[in-house]
Amino acid sequence: MGRETLIDEIRTKLGDAVESVSESYGDDVLAVRPGFLRSLMVALRAAPFDYAVLLDLTCVDFTAGEGRFELVYHLYSLSRNVRLRLKTSLPAADPVADSITGLWKNADWLEREVFDMFGVRFTGHPDLRRLLTYEGFEGHPLRKSYPWRLAQPRIPMKDKV
Repeated sequence: MGRETLIDEIRTKLGDAVESVSESYGDDVLAVRPGFLRSLMVALRAAPFDYAVLLDLTCVDFTAGEGRFELVYHLYSLSRNVRLRLKTSLPAADPVADSITGLWKNADWLEREVFDMFGVRFTGHPDLRRLLTYEGFEGHPLRKSYPWRLAQPRIPMKDKV
């Protein structure tokens, strides 16, 4: 199945979920409606698409516009040796997306990182808590609105055992 055929088939089967299709640095890029993200991922993981690997999940903070946060997923098909990038926009007021931890195990830590750094919540995540910062850390350090001189509360040192 060629790349053009693959994108045509994705649009045919999952057309309501796809806002637009483009290409960037040799990868196909799908802009996805946020409400369809999980169902689209389920379909892409299964045959005939066979995107068995979640390479990465990250977030971008655009300070202007309605879709302030953009989740970016990178998928890989082992059987066809093809990458696919999915993007979905989330509002600044309540950045929430469905968790995909049931589809790819590594989504657990990737979603926790995005939660910790950007404050995006993932509904259905089994253990959504901070990953890189400590409990009690105030704010989300990769948000553009994060004050870079914010003094964080100190945590007590643990006794040596």
